[in-house]
Amino acid sequence: MAGENWTMWLNITNFALGIVTLIALLLVFFAVGWDLLLRKVRAPKPNWSNVNADLQAVIHAGSHTLSVPELGLTMADGGERIDPSKPENSQKKQG
Repeated sequence: MAGENWTMWLNITNFALGIVTLIALLLVFFAVGWDLLLRKVRAPKPNWSNVNADLQAVIHAGSHTLSVPELGLTMADGGERIDPSKPENSQKKQG
């Protein structure tokens, strides 16, 4: 740039970009906070009467299964249950 005041314009540009960045961050934080507040206000109250029965059903169902009322018994990996393999006897390997 020609002239002696190019640093002044650089500082003004940096200041303006900083203000724009702060405004954008404030808008994002306000939008996220507003959304979280609305979700908390509109959230349905939890039904604690069925928690114990649901927990017992999950515990007794197995390690990779989940009972979904609309789907029935589902598995996390989508496949069929595979029973754990029996460990081989270590004495057979030594002898």
